[in-house]
Amino acid sequence: MTQALTKPITVKEFLEWIPENSPKRYELHNGAVVEMAQPTGEHEDVTGFLNIEISAEIKRLKLPYSIPKTALVQSASSQSTYSPDLLILNKTALKLEPLWTNYSTVEYGASIPLVIEVVSTNWRDDYHKKLGEYEEIKIPEYWIVDYLGNGGVKFIGKPKQPTLSIYNLVDDEYQVAQFKGDDRIISFAFPELNLTAKQIFQAGSQPNQT
Repeated sequence: MTQALTKPITVKEFLEWIPENSPKRYELHNGAVVEMAQPTGEHEDVTGFLNIEISAEIKRLKLPYSIPKTALVQSASSQSTYSPDLLILNKTALKLEPLWTNYSTVEYGASIPLVIEVVSTNWRDDYHKKLGEYEEIKIPEYWIVDYLGNGGVKFIGKPKQPTLSIYNLVDDEYQVAQFKGDDRIISFAFPELNLTAKQIFQAGSQPNQT
């Protein structure tokens, strides 16, 4: 990631600043505007695979959910907003979101059944910054899809290997379950989702198989 601006600004100023119809993605980190790095094709394949699989579950179960393309998540305690790789929203809760109509931005965990980050080189943001922020917002479920095994040893163990970490909110704190290889993932948000960790990790290099 590279900083687009250096002068600290507020969330409201950031939302007003974002160029309309820009192909670039931006986040605000403690008042600093950050331009997100262009994702690799592999990263996009993994994200796209998950989008298709989860969208199919939403349709099958007739859930009042949507997956927006460019929506943002606002921090509860800092001048920060994040652009998740995959954000599932509960449409029935959006009427209580003050920034949704004008800025496609949410701030309440009740609006977000699931948020997913696909790890790139900036893995510290996903495992440190966003993990704490999403917990504070009380998002019920957070996936970190580390398909290259880039994360720190304290997060994914040693030797490093591709790992899917699913954090569920229990008594306002995240509890983690990790899935590797042929492990079938267990999601509270989508309990009937029939996928293994390996299928997700290999989405960029092999035909989708479920």
